[in-house]
Amino acid sequence: MTMKSKTLTVLLFLCSSAAVMAAELPALIPAPVAVEQRAGEFKLDAGTRIAVQSPELNAEAEALAQRLRRATGFKLPIDHGKATHGAGQRIVLGIEAGLPAEGYRLSVDRRRVQLVGVSPAGVFRGTQTLLQLLPKEVESATPSRSPRWSLPAVQIQDQPRFGWRGLMLDVSRHFFSVAEVKDFIDQMAKYKFNLLHWHLSDDQGWRIEIKSRPRLTEVGAWRVGKVGRFGSFAPPAADEPRDYGGFYTQEQVREIVAYARARHIAVMPEIDMPGHSLAALAAYPELACEPGSFAVNAGEQLLTWPAGGPLSSVVDNTLCPAKEQVYEFARQVFSELAQLFPFEYVHMGGDETARNFWAKSEAIKALMEREKLPNFNAVQAYFVTRLQKIIAAEGKKMMGWDEILEGGLVSEAAVMSWRGMKGGIEAARLGHQVVMSPNDFVYLDLMQGDAVVEAPVYGTVRLSKTYQFEPLPEGVDARRVLGGQANLWTEQIYNQRQLQYMTWPRAMAVAESLWSPKEHKRWEGFVPRVEAHFERLTAAGVKYSPALYDPSFKASEKVPGQLMVELATEVAGLSLHYSFDGSLPDGYYPVYTAPLAVPKDAQQLKVISYRDGKPLGRMMVMPVAELRRRLAAK
Repeated sequence: MTMKSKTLTVLLFLCSSAAVMAAELPALIPAPVAVEQRAGEFKLDAGTRIAVQSPELNAEAEALAQRLRRATGFKLPIDHGKATHGAGQRIVLGIEAGLPAEGYRLSVDRRRVQLVGVSPAGVFRGTQTLLQLLPKEVESATPSRSPRWSLPAVQIQDQPRFGWRGLMLDVSRHFFSVAEVKDFIDQMAKYKFNLLHWHLSDDQGWRIEIKSRPRLTEVGAWRVGKVGRFGSFAPPAADEPRDYGGFYTQEQVREIVAYARARHIAVMPEIDMPGHSLAALAAYPELACEPGSFAVNAGEQLLTWPAGGPLSSVVDNTLCPAKEQVYEFARQVFSELAQLFPFEYVHMGGDETARNFWAKSEAIKALMEREKLPNFNAVQAYFVTRLQKIIAAEGKKMMGWDEILEGGLVSEAAVMSWRGMKGGIEAARLGHQVVMSPNDFVYLDLMQGDAVVEAPVYGTVRLSKTYQFEPLPEGVDARRVLGGQANLWTEQIYNQRQLQYMTWPRAMAVAESLWSPKEHKRWEGFVPRVEAHFERLTAAGVKYSPALYDPSFKASEKVPGQLMVELATEVAGLSLHYSFDGSLPDGYYPVYTAPLAVPKDAQQLKVISYRDGKPLGRMMVMPVAELRRRLAAK
């Protein structure tokens, strides 16, 4: 093929309609930089071998072979350093200088699969694309001989847009086992994420062994176990057992870090301070500004946001910036963390620090007078500055949530912007490195469908909104934006299945925003690829949310006394069938075409989505009383 025709193929890829892309190109997520589809296919069979051209790719070859052996039952022997043109089908892995970091080139024809990268990381990313080219059964944990094991003939040139492509996992609110964390890492790797942000401490639990401070896990890792809506529980009684929780030993931490490293994923620990520190205070109450009795929060109300007023805490959950033993505590904690995590950054939290107990503290008053600190923002800035020096002394860089900008910030600190993009924009303007993680786009703990079916939390971010995430705002110096990440807080996530449900498919949208060229992003082209990946998740035994097919509900009252409801979907081509009479609608019920007048005595609106005569979404049951409540709340 001539260079002119290759260029034309790439241009057609960029400009083609979503329908053509879905029909003619593989369902790859995230979308590669360039895909050229060719005639023919590579048939994977019992005679296929894997050839490794460089010893530094031995681990990547073995990982690929294990994935393929598990699903196909083929032996797939690995040839180390042998000729790549022998008889039989071959998958060849090699190193090639000049490719971008984590970039790769994948070429598939009838006889050979050639995958090259500038580094093992690039080759590993390419193997994830290779696996997505195979039938969905490749995700199965047991061999399946039913599919045709073949890859379409393609030429793929690919590289990431951003170097920081992260997911945050909160294991403090609810504890997840070593095996569950590893599974989370495995799912991350499939979509080319390269950073696990591990939230290891909060008011609800301390999750990592610190040998110099044993009570952190003896006391701080355990609380009263409750089930229901987090944040609304009654305070635990004195006789209720503190038997829910857990922690990771340092040996287990090393195991998880190594497991992630083998998948070219770095792990960044977060120890949140000075706020969100109630679990630490339960273990070491002397670290608070005033003496008291502290207990690990079990999900009862702790933080409050009064209308028009500052954040406050029901009980003091902050380390005291005025006490020297707090800084010795921080030195001990971060010293041990530095030995466990090779990644260059350590996250110190810094978010949502309630100051109402500082206002009562004589020690804080004395600190402000001594250091000439005009307000509590300056007090927190004093704490952050001292903490940065402690972290730097351990050879690490410090990162914190965007609140650490308040009161001024040392130049060496990096900022993770979560309260929208504003903090990240300001930090970049001031010369700081930034990771964009805005809650209105990429907070995976938020509901992804209507509250009538989702575990209730304070907001909603649907898949289409997440797909709009753009990590590099206009006018911001690209050199300051490391990349972005999505955050999974787990207050309302009690188990691994719910963790998966909240992560997928929204994390796919984040992966595409962080890896793929901005100009490649098309919602209409993303949807059919997501739907194809639903089948892959099912084959892998991974739970996902079908909220993509659920309607949204908008109540109105254009005529006094007449309640109206408008339905809308994220996906084109769906038909919404509904009932008001209490029966369960199916494909023979009325189809929604315009806003509905709610019958005077109706109690429920039930809706289900169909496509091509088949149900796709869930049976949505919307109480009429809830519609009236939403109307009144406007």
